[in-house]
Amino acid sequence: VRLYPDFDDNLRQAFRRETELFFESIVTEDRSALDLLRADYTFVNERLAKHYGIPNVYGSRFRRVELPENSVRGGILGHGSILTVTSYANRTSPVLRGKWILENIVGTPPPPPPPNVPLLQETDAQGRVLSMRERMVQHRSRPECASCHRLMDPAGLSMENFDAIGRWRTRTESGSAVDASGGLPDGSEFTGMSGLRTALLRKPELFAGTLTEKLMTYGLGRGLEYSDAPSVRGIVHSAQTQDYRFSSLVLGIVRSDPFQMRMSQ
Repeated sequence: VRLYPDFDDNLRQAFRRETELFFESIVTEDRSALDLLRADYTFVNERLAKHYGIPNVYGSRFRRVELPENSVRGGILGHGSILTVTSYANRTSPVLRGKWILENIVGTPPPPPPPNVPLLQETDAQGRVLSMRERMVQHRSRPECASCHRLMDPAGLSMENFDAIGRWRTRTESGSAVDASGGLPDGSEFTGMSGLRTALLRKPELFAGTLTEKLMTYGLGRGLEYSDAPSVRGIVHSAQTQDYRFSSLVLGIVRSDPFQMRMSQ
């Protein structure tokens, strides 16, 4: 029996198209890069709107829809594309989701996992199905796993209201109520998607810096070195006065020394 019979290629393609159109709107409208996290709109067709629970959208054509205040779908973290790619085929993964946030939003990727990482235990000694949070607590009890998971898990657990294909839920795979309390490595604690978004936007320079690094990597065609760090900081500092408008990041990269000057071999 398929665990997610509603998931098919049409939905998968809709996930992808939503994120493509959303990012395109940020660039072409020269919006703040922070809108990637906080936007009050998205793009859906009838299939995707039904999946998200958004009413009054009909037909296969994608259209821009305004979202209510503090909608869980605001920004890329509420996109089915991100939520699905950071899950397994049969369950969510707080580890993958937390790792994605640290790498792509906060800019502090965790160290690689040790070899021979044990699988998560799905049941306890009495055969009761464990919730994802209970499985992660058990996993973190292993000393070799604890240090990295303390960084990744809290952010990922705050997204547990989304199942493995991005649907909103109040019950986990085990049938227990979702506990979406979480945190970030800086010590901040919060609950759910709205709390995660607020915590990330509290330090916008972190996301702006991470995005700048990734754009610069693309622009330079190479990985960044420690010598590039001052340029990244300068670009982010300058863009702050323009609310991190997307063009301010791109122009900052184009005008930077790493982009203007070829490294000697």
